Amino acid sequence: MTIIHRKKNINTLRREIENIHLCFIITFTILFCFAGAYFQVQAHDKALDQNLKDNGELIRRLYALVKDKDSVEMQEYFDELVKKLSDVDVLSIVDTKDIRIYHTNHSLIGTIYNGRKPFVGDTNYEPYAEDATGPSGDQRRTYSAIYDEDGNYCGFVMTIMLKTSIRTIVFSTYYCFLFITAFAILIELFISKKISETIKKKLMGFEPDVISAMYMIRERILETIYDGIISVDKNKNVLFLNKAAQKILNYESKEKDEDKEDFNEDKSLKDFVEKYFTETLKNSGESQHLQECSVLDKKLIIDCVPIKKEGNLIGAVGILHDRTEYTKLMEELAGTKYLVDSMRANNHDFTNKLHVILGLIQIGQQEKAVSYIENISFIQRETLSTIMKAIDKPAFAALLVGKIARASECNVKFVLKEGLHFKSEDVDIHSEALITICGNLIDNAIDAMNIRAVADSKMKELVFGVFTKPHALLITVEDSGCGIAEENKDKIFTKGFSTKGSGRGVGLYHTKQLVESLGGKISFESMAGVGTSFMVVFKGNENV
Repeated sequence: MTIIHRKKNINTLRREIENIHLCFIITFTILFCFAGAYFQVQAHDKALDQNLKDNGELIRRLYALVKDKDSVEMQEYFDELVKKLSDVDVLSIVDTKDIRIYHTNHSLIGTIYNGRKPFVGDTNYEPYAEDATGPSGDQRRTYSAIYDEDGNYCGFVMTIMLKTSIRTIVFSTYYCFLFITAFAILIELFISKKISETIKKKLMGFEPDVISAMYMIRERILETIYDGIISVDKNKNVLFLNKAAQKILNYESKEKDEDKEDFNEDKSLKDFVEKYFTETLKNSGESQHLQECSVLDKKLIIDCVPIKKEGNLIGAVGILHDRTEYTKLMEELAGTKYLVDSMRANNHDFTNKLHVILGLIQIGQQEKAVSYIENISFIQRETLSTIMKAIDKPAFAALLVGKIARASECNVKFVLKEGLHFKSEDVDIHSEALITICGNLIDNAIDAMNIRAVADSKMKELVFGVFTKPHALLITVEDSGCGIAEENKDKIFTKGFSTKGSGRGVGLYHTKQLVESLGGKISFESMAGVGTSFMVVFKGNENV
């Protein structure tokens, strides 16, 4: 119900914003439209007055040419003229005796004009326009004085446009602007819709307030996680650096007030990005995982992942792991894994022992059953106690417990050398590396003893030893297997070489590669039919 209610609120808010936006658009469009129409009408009025004056002057001059014609010819002449003058509805020519010599309404020709008489015979007189009422109704008229060749006043000309015609023009102007306004609003709505769709597409379909909420949640998440996070664009400019990353990289925030912090002002941060993000930001845009580095006294593991949009590389994100915590977690996981493997391997062995105990009870040898149980418990306790006291790495200890159980399942006696001793503070070597080296050597020894003839009565025995002192480590694995033939001794560390069948031959190769990459040495001694002894040594290297 909360999500539905929130969606309703979001849609309501969006509609309110859209409605307000549309109201503003429509209101301003209408205001601009009517303002434009008003100024257009005002300009038209001025143009009309000027046209009426110009037409009056034209008719005054033409009258001087036709004044001597008879009345009928004069009427026909001015009737044709008025038809050609679009701005003149009515034309009236009045003489000095106020008699209408000509009028568009022929019934008024020869009648007395009793309207305003603006002329007094002043030769400096200028035509002018005014609103008035005449026989044709409300009108806008101009007066133009008529003079003879000697400059004597002979009458005047009135050019008239009726208010009905003027209103028609005004209404036409307003209708035109109204149509333009409606068309403009439709275009604005269309453009607004398209812009809205474009923005929404860029926001991946989310509304702005949802984006804001998601951004705040993202900020909280990124700032509270333990790992450091750096995001950069394709030009290696740092866009985001969470608090964990700032702490790991010893970056001092320079943010002041509400100004956006510019991470790219820090030279050490730019150098860090240049070194570890370059490969990821190449055109291929491939992820770079488990890059190791040191920043001050911190050892880090960096994962760089490219960010792509529609197939184009736009940046990258780097995740910084504290290697100490990362290694600790891996050790815990590895320890759990080997303990589980140990339990699985012990399952068969315990089943066999239970069968022995059941048989002793069924034949009535209860005392021997009790003694057998006590002996098994003692051996198990002694073995576990020896391993836990001698080895302080839980994952390594769990490996040995699991391998002892597997050896027992394979009918191999697993013997721990006297003086077994491993302290993690003596050597700096990853648990996973140690587990890989020892696990491969032990598995190889067990496999070597399992390929012996079944009829062979020789005891299968594996002797394991690990010893440390400051900056030195010794690992030995001895078996009573079939040994290594002379012709194979030079090939034993070759990739793909194996006497156990196809698809093998990588364990010892990888072990040698790993040992040497960590600065150590691996060697072996073997005698056919007697067994093989492998030895791994790390010494004299404080960085191992």
